[in-house]
Formats: sequence, structure tokens, C-alpha cells
Amino acid sequence: MSQSLRPYLQAVRTSLSAALCLSNFASQTAERHNVPEIEAQTSPEVLLAPLTIARNENERVLIEPSINSIRVSIKIKQADEIEHILVHKFTRFLTQRAESFFILRRKPIKGYDISFLITNFHTEEMLKHKLVDFIIQFMEEVDKEISEMKLFVSSVALARWFRWPPRLIIKQLNARARFVAESFLTPFD
Repeated sequence: MSQSLRPYLQAVRTSLSAALCLSNFASQTAERHNVPEIEAQTSPEVLLAPLTIARNENERVLIEPSINSIRVSIKIKQADEIEHILVHKFTRFLTQRAESFFILRRKPIKGYDISFLITNFHTEEMLKHKLVDFIIQFMEEVDKEISEMKLFVSSVALARWFRWPPRLIIKQLNARARFVAESFLTPFD
């Protein structure tokens, strides 16, 4: 883990831990319903001030808390066109399998690559510190995997230059993506 990533992740961890003080709150518009207020945004008095934590101009986290839910949106680093393509493919792969995640949103917030929605029901069913650990570990692993995939893509370009078989290269890349996805698709313990 790089030296600039550690304080960034620590700031995200403490902010998430503080923001996860959620309570059960019945909907003010529909009787006997409980909707995530951060998604509905029907009453401004139950929405809290959003918080943005940025590592640099290309990498940031938006934490939007409300009384009964919190939305965490992550902008993953994209220093060049290769990283932009890799991040797009990686996040698309994960969001297509959003039902396997408990807290992943199918569609991220505009300007961000991936979003999580944590409701008071999630904090009642799961441990709060485990939810925070999951998001922090997710951010660490995505950063590491994008860097490794970028190196792999660079080596693929070199392999093509040396005329190595493309089937072998694609097979290795697919196996790597499958391994990463399976590690994140395991349920919370």
C-alpha cells in the first residue's frame, strides 16, 4: 500500500464509522413504509451534510448520510486511458452482479464509478465495523487490482509485439478477473 493511500483510507474509515449511526425511521409520505431517505430525498430535514474525501483530483469518496441510510460513492483513480478502460470494465462487471452484494447499488452516482447504499436494516443485520472494513478492503483491493491489470495489459502489448498467442493472454486476464470477483462475492461472515 502506498504512503498516500494509508491516510486517505484512514480518513474514509473514521468518517464512515461516524456516519454509520443509523436508526429506524418511518417514511413521512407513505404509511407503514421505510424507504432509504438518501435515495428518496423527500424531506430535507432528515438529510445530513454530504462529505467528500479526496486523495487527489481523480480519486475521491462521497459520503451522503441521512437518518436511516448512507450512500458511499467512490471515484477510482484513472490516471490515463488504460486505467479508465480497466475501471469501467471492472465496475461494470461488479454492478451487473449487484444482487450478490448486499449493499452495492446497480447504478453509481453521476461522476463516480461505484456506489454503495447502507440502510439501518444492514447495520442491524451485520456488524458496523465489518461493513466499514468491507468498503475499505474493497478500495484497497480495487486500487491494487487496477494497478496489476494495468501492468498485465502493458505486458500483453509487449507479448503481442513478440507475437505470443492471444488466447493464452486473454485466458490469463479472464482468470484474474474471475478470481477478484469471486473474492468480493463471498457473503459477510
